[in-house]
Amino acid sequence: MNLAHLLERIARQDADRPAIHLGTQVHATHGQWAARAAACAMRLRQSGLQPGDRVVLFMRNHPRYLELMWGAWWAGLVVVPVNAKLHLREVAWIMDHARAQRMFVTRDVVPEGSTDLPASVVVTDVDSPAADALLATGDGALPPVAYRAPDDIAWLFYTSGTTGRPKGVMLTHRNLMTMGLTYFNDVDAVDAGDAIVYAAPMSHGAGIYAIPHLMAGARHVVPASGGVEPDELFALGQALGPLSMFAAPTIVKRIVDHAEFMGLSPAQSTASFKTIVYGGAPMYAADIQRAIQVMGPRFVQIYGQGESPMVGTALSRQDLADTAHPRHAQRLASVGVAQTPVQIRVSDEQGRPLPTGEVGEVLIRGDSVMAGYWDNPDATAAAVRDGWLFTGDMGALDADGYLTLKDRSKDLIISGGSNIYPREVEEVLLTAPGVAEAAVVGAPDPEWGEVVVAFVVPQPGVALDPLALDALCLAQIARFKRPKRYEVVTSLPKNNYGKVLKTELRRRLQPVA
Repeated sequence: MNLAHLLERIARQDADRPAIHLGTQVHATHGQWAARAAACAMRLRQSGLQPGDRVVLFMRNHPRYLELMWGAWWAGLVVVPVNAKLHLREVAWIMDHARAQRMFVTRDVVPEGSTDLPASVVVTDVDSPAADALLATGDGALPPVAYRAPDDIAWLFYTSGTTGRPKGVMLTHRNLMTMGLTYFNDVDAVDAGDAIVYAAPMSHGAGIYAIPHLMAGARHVVPASGGVEPDELFALGQALGPLSMFAAPTIVKRIVDHAEFMGLSPAQSTASFKTIVYGGAPMYAADIQRAIQVMGPRFVQIYGQGESPMVGTALSRQDLADTAHPRHAQRLASVGVAQTPVQIRVSDEQGRPLPTGEVGEVLIRGDSVMAGYWDNPDATAAAVRDGWLFTGDMGALDADGYLTLKDRSKDLIISGGSNIYPREVEEVLLTAPGVAEAAVVGAPDPEWGEVVVAFVVPQPGVALDPLALDALCLAQIARFKRPKRYEVVTSLPKNNYGKVLKTELRRRLQPVA
């Protein structure tokens, strides 16, 4: 099993079909992509790299990301994707921990003359003559490494590290092949006429969604901007045909805001977007209702983790659009049902399953679950027990198998002995007029242990009234759950993937020594 064979297969079948676009321009056909990957593999092996060695991609979104990723797999190597927004010292730590020997960068992420990266690692600018030579096609290209064991590592993904040093998640060829095949059954149908656009970082879920789209022979589009420019994305969809994409809820909100600002109807949005898959952070019920109203039923929610990449549960576009269902409101607030290759369980602290409706930790078991954490057997043993991945997320299953997440276990607030799940309070606050974003955390309190504090971001030009917010909470949730304090802020701290850093919010609330 080798993911490189997916590219070899489609190149044999349809060598001349456009495969990779930079904006509206064709960067490579499937045949050119395969030839460049093979040439890259040959030269990486000639440089001394052996199957299993690690290659870092520290790049903004770029067409060569795909060529280098498959070139590494073609040579039997392990790809280490690193978010382009990380500080060089963070990147240096990852490179050292992964014992990487080669690194590819875009020139904007490594300042000229920087000494933060290890001198022992060969660093190549992907727009340089050296990269041109590495990918140059010709005679003698290396065929894909014929066999990689299903449990050989393909993708060494470092977690975002919001609470300390990141951990290296070892994802195998089997893990990623499972994810790719699952996409067609549980997320979206894909054919050769489709196109996926990479606006979210290719170092994360957006990048590995290249796998199912390659399987189907679809096109891969990198925006000329390399990121999220809603007007550019709408224009690309109109030029190339409706796009599919993966996005965090913050990106979805920007796209929906643009469609609404431009006065686009759902039918007009259809011309630019086929499917928008969202995940990676909570998408509140009010936000997805508005998204469907503005752009129509083209959304699918997935829930997974880096440790079970993009595979956990899915909430289909049919579920999202079925407003006539008697439990539509509850399903809208859920993350859907277990994807085909995995089992989902809600358990107590010992991993024992809990009855329907009770809140506990979400567990995942199946062929998408990671092999473990790189060089960290203790963390692996704590996270994966008897084949079950302990996610650290709290949730409950209903009688139909729909999973509703409450919060991360570390975000649970215990006030006066009562459990309070911040998301429940956040959902209420986001229905308040003038509230753009909300995040709820617990603050230390000598009497109650913790009290609920809400950080709220107003919409532009709006002055929020804490008394009105308090009245809304009192009208919709139990009194003990309502915030005891409201902090109006201009923005919420977020990591590189758009997740709110509640650790930072809690730090702000610590008593001053």
